[in-house]
Amino acid sequence: MHRDKLLTLLTGYADRYPDEDIARFRHFVERQPCCFERDCWDDGHVTGSAVVLDAAGTSMLMTHHAKLGRWLQLGGHSDGESDPLAVACREAREESGLSVAPVREDVLDLDVHAIPARGRDPAHFHYDVRFLLRLERPGPLAATHESLALKWVRLDSIEMVTREESILRMVRKLERFAPPTPKN
Repeated sequence: MHRDKLLTLLTGYADRYPDEDIARFRHFVERQPCCFERDCWDDGHVTGSAVVLDAAGTSMLMTHHAKLGRWLQLGGHSDGESDPLAVACREAREESGLSVAPVREDVLDLDVHAIPARGRDPAHFHYDVRFLLRLERPGPLAATHESLALKWVRLDSIEMVTREESILRMVRKLERFAPPTPKN
């Protein structure tokens, strides 16, 4: 089944974060065979996003999202792809022009958030599967039409850019999630 990989990731996430209630997320994936399709309006669709860290692991790449007008992590629609890590990597590359790679293959965070109606798209939910990626090679940032701007934000000053609880939650999880950085 094309949803098995995501269901396995959800189980691993629930094991690492037993205090978080992921029942709504799991139930949606189990009952919605087209959950990876952008036009799945029944209750929403699965998206993939990422915290992209710089080489030093001290800053996160953020996008000033054109449609939502807020500073967010990179990410987007699955568009039929059933591997949310592949989606997060693809979206990070497309939205930044940078080469990125996973730090780990398990899920950093899960989030369900409402997306307002826009044009012909009705209001719906994004079931966002979030991963930790790292910059593979430095390079110039290349914002797309989906972004008003891109910038590196130091993790220790992230609250100066956003008060989005879901982003602050991901940053709090980084210390537990990421492998320790070697000290020189």
